[in-house]
Amino acid sequence: MELKGRTAVVTGAAGGIGRAIAVSLARRGCHLALADINDAGLAETLALIAKPGLRVTHHHLDVADRDAVAAFPEIVQATHLGVDLLINNAGVALGGTFEQVSEEDFEWLFEINFWGVVRLTRAFLPALRASDDACIVNLSSIYGNIAPPGQTAYSASKFAVRGFSNALRHEGDVTLTANTALYSSTKNRVSRKISDLAGAKASLVGLFNGYTQLM
Repeated sequence: MELKGRTAVVTGAAGGIGRAIAVSLARRGCHLALADINDAGLAETLALIAKPGLRVTHHHLDVADRDAVAAFPEIVQATHLGVDLLINNAGVALGGTFEQVSEEDFEWLFEINFWGVVRLTRAFLPALRASDDACIVNLSSIYGNIAPPGQTAYSASKFAVRGFSNALRHEGDVTLTANTALYSSTKNRVSRKISDLAGAKASLVGLFNGYTQLM
């Protein structure tokens, strides 16, 4: 995909992988609609990429809020001419064995990591199909390939993202492709601590290796 002049929606753009993706796309002349619940972080990302001729908007969005997600495409297209690239990057981490993770916390993580991806894909699909060359990139994880102890919730969500993306790609046509990007780890994923597990947190503490199509 030629990125110059295209428009990309990037979730989780307030830092880490999302910010790196936004900076990389901006460097290639891609217009951006950046979303996150962290407004301060979004402002910092915006300051890094703002330049003449580049159309960049930033939006407060909780990907677990189905109503906000459903309304988001119309908000984006009020400023941008269309959408060519959707990058579902927003995600959270949760450490703890299956017995240590409550059902409430399990559902909290899935609402963001999996259902956020599904709902955003569904919401933007009409706009993406209107593009002559569109792409969906869903961020999974190495834990979407392996399932270590203490990562039942996180690993399950990332396996789900990978399966959804693979099936969606097989359903696609010549104008729309879906891809799964795997990362090894990152230090700034939002992590929720389990009260009875001292120091429990997701072991996501490395550097983003990048998605070759974008970098």
